[in-house]
Amino acid sequence: MSGYNAVLARNTDKAAKSIGPYSQTVAFSHYNNLSAQLPIDPQTGKLVAGGIKEQAGQCFKNIKAIVESIDHSMDDIVRVTIFLKNIADADAVNQVYASFFPDYVPVLTTVAVAALPMDALVQVEALVSNGVGTIPNAPQAGDLIKIVKNTESAPLSSLSAQAVAFSHYNNLSAQLPIDPATGKLVAGGVKEQARQCLKNIKVILESIDVPVDDIVKITVFLKNLSDTEAVNKVYSEFFPDSAIARAVAYVPARTVVEVSALPQDALVQFEAVVSHGDGTPPQLVEDRHGIVIKANNTGGAPKDALSTQTVAFSHYNHIAGQLPLDPKTADVVAGGVKEQAGQCLANIKAIVESIDHALADVVKVNIFLKNIEDIGAVDEVYTTFFPGGVPARRTVGVSALPGNALVQIEAVVANAEGTPPEA
Repeated sequence: MSGYNAVLARNTDKAAKSIGPYSQTVAFSHYNNLSAQLPIDPQTGKLVAGGIKEQAGQCFKNIKAIVESIDHSMDDIVRVTIFLKNIADADAVNQVYASFFPDYVPVLTTVAVAALPMDALVQVEALVSNGVGTIPNAPQAGDLIKIVKNTESAPLSSLSAQAVAFSHYNNLSAQLPIDPATGKLVAGGVKEQARQCLKNIKVILESIDVPVDDIVKITVFLKNLSDTEAVNKVYSEFFPDSAIARAVAYVPARTVVEVSALPQDALVQFEAVVSHGDGTPPQLVEDRHGIVIKANNTGGAPKDALSTQTVAFSHYNHIAGQLPLDPKTADVVAGGVKEQAGQCLANIKAIVESIDHALADVVKVNIFLKNIEDIGAVDEVYTTFFPGGVPARRTVGVSALPGNALVQIEAVVANAEGTPPEA
């Protein structure tokens, strides 16, 4: 197995020590997955003094320290996700953000959530390119390049690129329901807003010659979870998109959460991760379907008609957000947050094992909690599934979860053998 990519977890004393059982950064193949960074001073282990600007600055300083500790730079970041306690702080945080990206801007997602660990005002997460790859003692294509794309047919922002491709993935900025012609929210309710978000995504993809069915993962951020059914009706207009996808009923992996607020007071925002068959130079141009999307469902975990449990492309598997549902009854399991967290992780384990992988292949875990105070109880359960604390992680408190659940967990899994044609 020495010729295969390896999961590589790393930590540095120059950034804040993780407050839970997780690593600061976990690399696999051509990406580094960073844990979401809180505004913790690495010398004291406490939140920095000051307000939102000081806290945002510390989050980015921690990210910069981690990135530089693995011999990368801030320009290698392809995606940034900002979680705010108060959406009104967005402008102040954006000023800080811009100071760390003076020339190049990655794709960006900004949402306000109900709560953050340590009662922080902001938490920032980053995804970083990894040109050398992670095959032991065998650097891969160290001159791989990022490809940044924008189109005037979708909303433009000076703070973010619309799409940033690296290796075999395109990362899109989260799309708000903004009419690109006016720069304002579209008229109407949540259906019209959801349709505009997805139109924007489709236009961006068409501008880079990528079909909608190349999306492997969608995250839906809703202002009101009660709007889920209305959004799902619109969602079904876009997925599946092609005759080929309809024939196999392909839909991306998906996570749906309620947030406390979105930029411009929007009702909905969509984030997408897209496969990229052609790769980025100097990878050889392949037939777009030469590396294939592999979607999989198992009876050992709950099924959803609008979401595939796991979608693999190239060297990653993307697992849909797992609720604490008993796969036999489709009901939320009895008990409290420990029982629910255990069921979420049991569902992830069943999915991972159904595709001949193990939990040791998980590189990133995202936890959404109804009550942020439950983080300690969840960690007790979490460590029984991840005793080494290797995956990078993000934890946020959300306003509500489907099924009135207390917790929802999603994961990104390494895929050493890749998807055909194996490389």
